[in-house]
Amino acid sequence: MMHHTQIAQRVFNTPLMVDPAKALTFLTGLGPRITGREISVEGLEIMADDQYAATLPARGSLFGDDLTNRQTRNGGQPFAVVDGIAVIKIAGTLVHRGAWIGQSSGLTSYEGIAAQLQAALADPAIRGIALDIDSFGGEVAGAFDLADRIRAARTQKPVRAFVADHALSAAYALASQADRIILPRTGAVGSIGVVAMHSDMSGALDQKGIAVTLIHAGARKVDANPYQPLPKAVRDRIAGELEDLRQLFAETVAEGRGRRLDTLQALGTEAAVFRGEAAIFAGLADEVADPVTAFRAFAAAPRGTSTPRGKGPMMTTAPDDHAQPPAAPVASTPPEPAAPTAIAPAQTAAAAMSPEAIRAEAAEVAQVCAQAARLGIQIDAADAVAKSVKPEALRAKVLADLAARSDAAGIIATAPAAGAKESPIVAAAKKSAAASR
Repeated sequence: MMHHTQIAQRVFNTPLMVDPAKALTFLTGLGPRITGREISVEGLEIMADDQYAATLPARGSLFGDDLTNRQTRNGGQPFAVVDGIAVIKIAGTLVHRGAWIGQSSGLTSYEGIAAQLQAALADPAIRGIALDIDSFGGEVAGAFDLADRIRAARTQKPVRAFVADHALSAAYALASQADRIILPRTGAVGSIGVVAMHSDMSGALDQKGIAVTLIHAGARKVDANPYQPLPKAVRDRIAGELEDLRQLFAETVAEGRGRRLDTLQALGTEAAVFRGEAAIFAGLADEVADPVTAFRAFAAAPRGTSTPRGKGPMMTTAPDDHAQPPAAPVASTPPEPAAPTAIAPAQTAAAAMSPEAIRAEAAEVAQVCAQAARLGIQIDAADAVAKSVKPEALRAKVLADLAARSDAAGIIATAPAAGAKESPIVAAAKKSAAASR
């Protein structure tokens, strides 16, 4: 018989936004305790470097503030406070419900994060919010609602996401709602996709001589049950539901990232994982820096001059993609650069742009070229500006060049779902990796 039934219900036959490697880690570690025997995973190789146990979160209320009140009665705030900045930790496996604040037994609940977020917004002494993120993701349920709350929060106080070192799947859905995302050189973001697992126990039951008869009313009542192989029609229906959720995921990310990453670009990543500078080029992050140093700068140098009555200096709540454009482009041309290839100029579009927009775009082009130089890819910034090459086109070229390198697999690490169209970046990376072996 299946053990730990409640845990199994939260793992199997339900959409999850979690990195596949961590899902496999869960199955290899806790799976035997759930099923009562060793398990195998069809179509995926287990490459986990650790195993961890998990416990179910206690039930809590979504509609009251008992969590915050309980913490207040015990003294202090339900989060760390550093120089007026509320530090909200998002770590481990993310789950929908959980009557606790912070991490418990390797789990962090959306409910607990929401309680901390509300407390930070309500406290006039809190000038900004820092999301301290290190998570491979978790449950779909509750993730998008919390993402909406984080995006709404940044209209009241600035919100920064500091990734150390992972913000994948559901964790990235939350990080993408911050004004700005900072990650270290080895930090990883992305995995904008959804996965579901089905447990087929029919073979094990046959070996034990156990026959399970399901008596049900309703043709689809026992769809995806663990006592028989998954029928193709049921598999296709689940895959369709996951694709709908991936669309919602991408739209949520686009709402948070603004012009830095739209819905089509988010879908175009095909759930790939990007590290360091590659994440900047892909539009999934904004800055590569040591998170500790970046946080200190965030806390020590608040921007803006507005000082409401009865409060200290306030930090601006405007996201970076809505900032005023610089007065002039910062052109820094690397020595003996190679001109970009396969990038079409856009003179007609440039002619319709305002002078301010042209200056802002030129500055962004120069920044992309400077970042590319740090990755060993030389692009003539002056030539790109003269030809009105769009920053998005430059980023696409750099990503394609990175994918063509033999080490591209270390940057883009997640394969597309079965039946999905493979990203050309991922395809190039696979081709290059195969040729190097």
